[in-house]
Amino acid sequence: MNSDLIALNLEVKNKEEVIQELGKRMFEKGYVKSTYIDAVLEREKTLPTGLDIGEMCVAIPHTDSKHVNESNVALAVLKNPVEFRNMIDPSKKVEVMVVFLLAINDPDSQVTLLSKLMSVFQNVELLKQIKSSSSTEEVTKLLECIGI
Repeated sequence: MNSDLIALNLEVKNKEEVIQELGKRMFEKGYVKSTYIDAVLEREKTLPTGLDIGEMCVAIPHTDSKHVNESNVALAVLKNPVEFRNMIDPSKKVEVMVVFLLAINDPDSQVTLLSKLMSVFQNVELLKQIKSSSSTEEVTKLLECIGI
């Protein structure tokens, strides 16, 4: 993960704007193809990615590897929460504050990345540190400690 793919205090109106902003950053760096953003938005309609992990809600939008050139993760800490549908119960909505947009070009590595992300989600203190970070470099260092 590089600090150019991190947006702190991002002000957006909805999940679509978050995905577009982070996806644009990935596209500009060459990590994803021009089809990536639309593919993520389309997938989110049928396979939502919001997670209520207790003290805060996160989302991990992603799509098929055919839209990805090189694996990476973009992250947004939102100024105000936006609504995502719940991954476990799509009839429910969650107010998300932290979004990890995943670009995975090797489906076999998806399990490893999701496992690392789950360790972030289970560490409430780490999530709070990410949320309150004042610089993208600080967030990068926090995530590097767990191999993201």
